[in-house]
Amino acid sequence: MFGLWKTWKALEAKGIMGINRRNADYVLKYNKRNLYPIVDDKIITKNRAIEAGIAVPEMYGIIDTEKGIEKLREIIADRPDFVVKPAQGAGGDGILVIADRFEDKYKTVSGKIISHEEIEQQISSILSGLYSLGGLRDRALIEYRVTPDQIFKSISYEGVPDIRIIVLMGYPVMAMLRLPTRQSGGKANLHQGAIGVGVDLATGITLRGTWLNNKISKHPDTANAVDGVQLPNWDGFMTLAAGCYELCGLGYIGVDMVLDQEKGPLILELNARPGLNIQIANDCGLTHRAHAIEARLAELKEKGIKETPEERVRFSQSLFGHVSLSD
Repeated sequence: MFGLWKTWKALEAKGIMGINRRNADYVLKYNKRNLYPIVDDKIITKNRAIEAGIAVPEMYGIIDTEKGIEKLREIIADRPDFVVKPAQGAGGDGILVIADRFEDKYKTVSGKIISHEEIEQQISSILSGLYSLGGLRDRALIEYRVTPDQIFKSISYEGVPDIRIIVLMGYPVMAMLRLPTRQSGGKANLHQGAIGVGVDLATGITLRGTWLNNKISKHPDTANAVDGVQLPNWDGFMTLAAGCYELCGLGYIGVDMVLDQEKGPLILELNARPGLNIQIANDCGLTHRAHAIEARLAELKEKGIKETPEERVRFSQSLFGHVSLSD
């Protein structure tokens, strides 16, 4: 018992945030319950982003009834690739990524050949609520398939790498690059076997990674180093994430973004309950950083000042960057 207490105290001293603290001090405190639908439903998130002029993957169509499945051929038309996902899914479950056509069938991103009927069956499962939060009936979203920037070719296995930035009241707190692996089936979800790589907030340079809760420096499938990679347009990603506070009104969120080869940075989705593995990837706790932002907010409130997304980014970069901005 003493050993466990000692370990807990050591983690607390390092600022490691546990799930109870995340829920009580941040999720419940800063996220109003009536605003959850904005982030829990990908269709609502996407529409809000479009209204705000924020770039997102193009939406080809929505299927919300069993009868509506008949519209699938019309929605995808002759598109060679597309993505089917549940509007209220979580953790990447239920997502089907079609990478190409093969005669009268389809090829998934993992190379599996499936029929049109199998896609319809997947949509039917989505509508039934099989993948939704709470098991409630859902809608199926068919959208543009992101083509990852070439910079990720050597450090990712199939699929689309994404960038998650945790944001507190509009201030970026910590960032992570999530890389698909063979084990994750090409999906960028850590619980399915993807890699989480810490990212320096100041420079956008990747740090060491974590895979299945173990620290790593190389991708298990490509054998290439995952650290020391300069992510393009990093300040753009940071400002995009910071601006999502105004987009949804939730104070503590995870912002998931991708870098498309042609369209540049795109927002994939927002998460009102972002996971805590990002701390392992960065070898750093969230708590101390969150406290520093709360102190900043208190100071600005006394002065009657509200910072812009760009100013919030500069504050976070100056305080939380592992590498000096002048380096």
